[in-house]
Amino acid sequence: MFGLLTYALRSLWARRMTTLATTAGIALLVFVLAASGMLASGMRQTIASAGDTTRAIVMQHDQWSESGSLFDQSVLGQVAAAPGIRRDDRGQPLVTGELVTTQILGVISGDRLSTIFIRGVSGNVLQLRPEVRIASGRAIQPGTAEALVGKSLLPLQPDLAVGHSFELAAGRPVTVVGVFEAGGSVLESEVWVDLDAARSAVGQEGKLSSVTARLDQEGSLDAFALPLTQDKQTGLDVARESAYYTKISGGMASVISALGVVEAVIFSLGAICATMIVFYGAVAQRRREVGVLRALGFGRAAILAAFLSESVALALAGGGIGVGLALLTPLLDFTTVNFATGTEVTFAFHPDPSALLWAVLVAFGVGLLGGTLPALRAARMSPVLAMRA
Repeated sequence: MFGLLTYALRSLWARRMTTLATTAGIALLVFVLAASGMLASGMRQTIASAGDTTRAIVMQHDQWSESGSLFDQSVLGQVAAAPGIRRDDRGQPLVTGELVTTQILGVISGDRLSTIFIRGVSGNVLQLRPEVRIASGRAIQPGTAEALVGKSLLPLQPDLAVGHSFELAAGRPVTVVGVFEAGGSVLESEVWVDLDAARSAVGQEGKLSSVTARLDQEGSLDAFALPLTQDKQTGLDVARESAYYTKISGGMASVISALGVVEAVIFSLGAICATMIVFYGAVAQRRREVGVLRALGFGRAAILAAFLSESVALALAGGGIGVGLALLTPLLDFTTVNFATGTEVTFAFHPDPSALLWAVLVAFGVGLLGGTLPALRAARMSPVLAMRA
């Protein structure tokens, strides 16, 4: 049996042109499936990693994201008075109010526009978000027309480098004084400006989009949320920050995964048909060889196993190549629109073992399905008729 399998695998080399063509098709299938899974995983990680289990976010009731939320500045005082909030060394509650808006800017190529996320922040924003650090330049000074730019924006927006200026609104120039890092999270695709400058630019003085509070412990969320959500006049929703970012990342990742599956189904059908055609041709060309093998005592099961082993080996070879190419994608950045905010966000492909395994299993299935009918045909051949062909 081992000798028969060796013969079957050697026949792949004898038909190397068709072997390479089929392998390339299966490799493309596996690459698309694995890369889409890795991109979806990268999206989830990039967006969800911006959240923290010890922070709570307060927004307007029934709003999906911060960009659609808007309420009065007075809510900040309500949040600061809620129970379960951590306090700093001076006894001040660790809360910060922010206003988010969008800005249309040109990109490096100059042939299209992109929408970026502008976050108006208070002076204590870095205290509330200790994972954010200044990579170059300095922090913005409260009450000034200065900006911090997320690290991931710079490749697309070179005009946002430190020392450059842009207009937050007509006649309202803002100077970039620093670049910040946030562990690769979605925050790195934002521009931070002074809260009052942001509100003045969009005509929303005295308004906030959200309030973020640091809890004294993870279990304090319910006690913190109760007095805020019971006030029907203000109409507020409270969520753990990690849960909020997980929610808004789920939609994008699901769309990318679904598109990858649709493409994979189409490619799979093509790969199965191509494999079937190749092996039907191989069976026709090797009728006499099959007859000789049967005459030597190899049964139908052995012939079936030999041809299936060729098909599966071919598919797994293509799967290995596809996975290898997919593992190179983390070297690239992918920019797309965040459905929740309508702004462009830069993501990285994240190696996901489950996505890679699933892609290899699909390749195995393609080899098995594509080779079964030709293998059955070879196994059912009459040795006498086959040797006469």
